[in-house]
Amino acid sequence: MSTIRKVEIHEFGYEAKNLAREGQVRTVTYRKGASMRVSKYAVVIETADGARGEYVTHAVGSRSALGQTLMLAPQLVGRDARERIAIYEHLKRDVRQFDHMGHGALDIALWDWAGRRLGVSISELLGGYRKRLPAYASTYHGDRQGGLWCKEAYADFARQCQGMGYRAFKIHGWNDGNAREEAANVLHVAREVGEHMTLMLDPACELRTFADALYVGRACDDGGYFWYEDPFRDGGTSAFAHRKLRSMIKTPLLITEHVRGVEAKADFLLADGTDFLRVDPEYDLGITGALKIAHFAEALGIDVEVHACGPAHRHLMSALRNSNYYEVALVGPDCPNALPPVYACGYSDQLDCVDKDGMVTVPTGPGLGVTYDWDFINANRQALHAFE
Repeated sequence: MSTIRKVEIHEFGYEAKNLAREGQVRTVTYRKGASMRVSKYAVVIETADGARGEYVTHAVGSRSALGQTLMLAPQLVGRDARERIAIYEHLKRDVRQFDHMGHGALDIALWDWAGRRLGVSISELLGGYRKRLPAYASTYHGDRQGGLWCKEAYADFARQCQGMGYRAFKIHGWNDGNAREEAANVLHVAREVGEHMTLMLDPACELRTFADALYVGRACDDGGYFWYEDPFRDGGTSAFAHRKLRSMIKTPLLITEHVRGVEAKADFLLADGTDFLRVDPEYDLGITGALKIAHFAEALGIDVEVHACGPAHRHLMSALRNSNYYEVALVGPDCPNALPPVYACGYSDQLDCVDKDGMVTVPTGPGLGVTYDWDFINANRQALHAFE
């Protein structure tokens, strides 16, 4: 029987060294000697036949996302785990009044369940064919603590990443959103490494005004940047504003990280608000939802760029023709990528996860193809929620 008999949500936490939360929005940046507490959660789905699916959140892990997962998890009990599409549609409606951030982890765990039960990887279930994925180093926001503290430090770090094999590099600027400082950084990094690396800029909605976004966007034009992502404080949700910005700069826009699901992203794209679509299996209602978005974009000849990193993200991208780079996020000099250290199989999304060609590999084992360190999760567990 494939009936789901139990769903567990394990809350756990761990310390990330040389990182701290700065500013009013509590953005993570470098701080030497600091230690930052990080909270995540793991999902376990068990069926009556003894099969099991697992997923540990990466980018999703907030109290808000956890609350939605806890709200949705009981509704899986008694459902047929094979019916991922039916479960996707049911959960999507039930969480329609919220932002959907708690849905993705459950869907990914169901895909892991299916792959394990059949003895194949999620990539194989998807018809994936890309075994190695070109990656870019995606920086932490700038700091004033001696990490990414000036334009020279960004260029030095870009050269370090190039030396490790990376062929692409994305800048997250400073929390205060100073347009002139951002533009100077954009142009300096382009002068230093632009002939050798593909460059992207993501202010992460820190620039205060449309005028600031336009000013920095024109610097991206001059620097030959590959894309310009979520520039200003509309929150990345105004199709009208970004359509206007697109008409005034040359650099392609990458928007919709903060727009959830296939319908809303379709509306945004058809309103000419972006050149590329963002997609994330954690943010966009799981692998099921992310596939719908990617296929919609492909039908219109548009590329989708997978946000953030993780085994689910690699499996998804392995099956996408219309996706350019895998995001190793977030990284910086002398500090870790603050992802949960939960892999007992050697899997990594740390800065050194790429090979000499700047590529990462897609896991080949059943399901997600990773082995979670349940001793670590249980030792650091803060709460266990079980639904039967």
